[in-house]
Amino acid sequence: MNSRSPLVAVLPAVAILAGVAGLPAISQTLTGQAALGDWRADAPGVTRKIGAADLPPPGETPVAVKPPSVVPRPADAQLRVPPGFTVQAFAKLEGPRQIRAAPNGDIFVAETDQGRVRVLRTVDGAAAPTTIETFAEGLDRPFGIAFYPPGPDPKWVYVANTNSVVRFPYQSGDLKARGAPATIVPRLTRNGRGHSTRDVAFSADGKRMFISVGSGSNVADGTMAKRPLAEAKAFDAEHGLGATWDDETDRADVLAMDPLGQGKRVFAAGIRNCVTLTLAPRGDDLWCVTN
Repeated sequence: MNSRSPLVAVLPAVAILAGVAGLPAISQTLTGQAALGDWRADAPGVTRKIGAADLPPPGETPVAVKPPSVVPRPADAQLRVPPGFTVQAFAKLEGPRQIRAAPNGDIFVAETDQGRVRVLRTVDGAAAPTTIETFAEGLDRPFGIAFYPPGPDPKWVYVANTNSVVRFPYQSGDLKARGAPATIVPRLTRNGRGHSTRDVAFSADGKRMFISVGSGSNVADGTMAKRPLAEAKAFDAEHGLGATWDDETDRADVLAMDPLGQGKRVFAAGIRNCVTLTLAPRGDDLWCVTN
């Protein structure tokens, strides 16, 4: 990545634009109980190494779900960045979940809860978008976005809904979809419960499409460490998760098929919730960020 290529990240309503510089070498590795600390110890160059010996035995800690809440940013709150970087507010969006950069530099953002995909465009390195448009709306919890075929001149924008994959005709520079979506994969899961985000990516040669599908439950096989089955099912029911193996068909995995949705097979399994897929810049290794 060179100094003319911005790095973009998303926070829960604000996209952040950072200048690009060389990343510093790893300067500190937290281990043991220190590695289990919170964000206050985070900083550029800090890594955490957590081993099995650092964790409590299975079943000895209570199950608790406490989603985060969004509050206004305190006046003195600043992100810590490596030397040579700067960071500032770039664009305020409604629940952005995933970002993809088009080959021409436009920034596509999935606003999942809003059911739409936005396009942000900057001109001459401006610090804020000069244009924000809705590329497509009326989607079902969209998340993954991919351009096809790979390369500088894609003809389609693929969008992964929570239970399907669709694609829109596209020409470089389009700010709005130039046609109605075509359904490529009509159904991904038996039902929409459980993890809902799906990502989509293509192999470098464009012959394979990868789709990540999170699990539908935490305990489909009827066990949850040392907890009684009734407690496990109650937890899943409370949080809208499934509790049968039928709910887990083609889930907790990465699926592979051709760009038209044919020849489906399980590419990688046993992945609870692969939220983000990407291909290595060189070669054809597939990387997954999983919860």
